[in-house]
Amino acid sequence: MGPPLTGLVVGDPPHVWAAAGFTVVDDAVRIGAVTVRCDPAAVDGGARAGGGILGWAFADLAEAVDLADVADPPAALDGLALLDVVPVDDTTPHPNGVIRIDHVVVATPDQDRTEAALAAVGFDLRRTRPTTYGEQRFYRAGEVIIEVIGPATPDPAHVDRPARFFGLAMTTADLDGAAVLLGDALGRAKDAVQPGRRIATLRHEAIGSSVPVAFMTP
Repeated sequence: MGPPLTGLVVGDPPHVWAAAGFTVVDDAVRIGAVTVRCDPAAVDGGARAGGGILGWAFADLAEAVDLADVADPPAALDGLALLDVVPVDDTTPHPNGVIRIDHVVVATPDQDRTEAALAAVGFDLRRTRPTTYGEQRFYRAGEVIIEVIGPATPDPAHVDRPARFFGLAMTTADLDGAAVLLGDALGRAKDAVQPGRRIATLRHEAIGSSVPVAFMTP
């Protein structure tokens, strides 16, 4: 297991996450052990234009970095920015029933390169799953899973590109209740890849969000 994920920064206004059924406190959302901070100003006129997930934060990362000077951790993991995220302690239940982040999805053009970057800060590859587009590799970051998707063999035309954040899957204790709350903003629930679970995709663009999000049953 690698360092626990404690924070994410997204390029969305806070009211967008409130519209998705989350309780927002001080421009942030506490989801299980993770604080998601909304920072639309971070993308204005900068290289992060377009929003989405802008970066992440981990507990005790410096102690895990495989460098001579552990007090100077890297600024990014294979292009995935490491940012400071001030935690929010408020644990008010979310109207959409979300109780934790199930997994963070990362897309990479080079699975081995991204795996090496994660391994350098203490992450162990837990499982590999072949898919129609390549493969998925899974890592554990505290209560959250990091799911890395990409080709099984790198494409030379894209191999120089950094990894990028793709989206989030949330665990909700009441998927049917979330469907009632969100109405047309939530797609139809269907069987998930994981046996016994169901999943529904948030129509994030319809509510003004830049982050692809899915809701899953426990």
